[in-house]
Amino acid sequence: MPLQGSDARAAADVWLKELAEQRRLSPHTVEGYGRDLASLLEMAGTTPLEQLQAQDIRRAVARLHARNLSGRSLARMLSAWRGFYRWLGRRHLVAVNPVQTVRPPKSRQALPSVLSPDQANALLDGVVEDVLELRDRAMFELFYSSGLRLSELASLDCGGGLDLKEGEVTVTGKRGKTRLVPVGASARAAIEAWLAHRSGISTGDEPALFLGRRGTRLSVRSIQVRLERWGLKRGLGVHVHPHMLRHSFASHVLQSSGDLRAVQEMLGHSSIASTQIYTHLDFQHLAQVYDAAHPRAKKK
Repeated sequence: MPLQGSDARAAADVWLKELAEQRRLSPHTVEGYGRDLASLLEMAGTTPLEQLQAQDIRRAVARLHARNLSGRSLARMLSAWRGFYRWLGRRHLVAVNPVQTVRPPKSRQALPSVLSPDQANALLDGVVEDVLELRDRAMFELFYSSGLRLSELASLDCGGGLDLKEGEVTVTGKRGKTRLVPVGASARAAIEAWLAHRSGISTGDEPALFLGRRGTRLSVRSIQVRLERWGLKRGLGVHVHPHMLRHSFASHVLQSSGDLRAVQEMLGHSSIASTQIYTHLDFQHLAQVYDAAHPRAKKK
């Protein structure tokens, strides 16, 4: 039976379900793969998937690139298509993977935005005005101290994961991987200050470490908004977002220690290639020091 139309969509739905239930990919990732497969099916049109060839895939990539889709986005899309075809091949629904030899166009890699150490101190220092700001400082101190992802921080509970006495936090990251990350002294103090007032907001049965005004778990969107407002209030002059604190943590630890493997472990990267971008940030910092200090680098 040709894989086209409703049959192709049904096969795609089964693959996406397996990604979610067996490989335990995040809902956000599965949703992205779903959009990528929708693009594949739209591109195929009335042509069965088993009849598509590498040149068809290359033409589709060229058209998408001409519409200003970045190399990174195209790489992710091709990865989804390639994985889907491998899955079809294992079930003997296709004989050839037409995506196997297709590579995306290269695009300039953008370095992540980070705060300077002075900006990080300015963000986290200062007087808090109420209990919610006490909570916010605890959240942002923990972000910067431990390099957590936004979803990891939002999912923390009081009863598990956080050990203030030992100065560590256990989090579950992408693909259900668990890791242990240190928690610095400033973050521990801020969290202890928040916990002393948390009961005044808690509904009693809510396990979440960070609560909203109504005593329920603070959503990831609420954390994003609070951090943006926090940065504006402290006059940093830059848009501060949760991943910026994660990037700043990685960059500053790498600058101080030079230990790429340790940073990889603390960030929870499965591949060190993902962590190596911070070596570029570190070199950028060194280049700025060189330009400012070296006698032959100064402008005349």
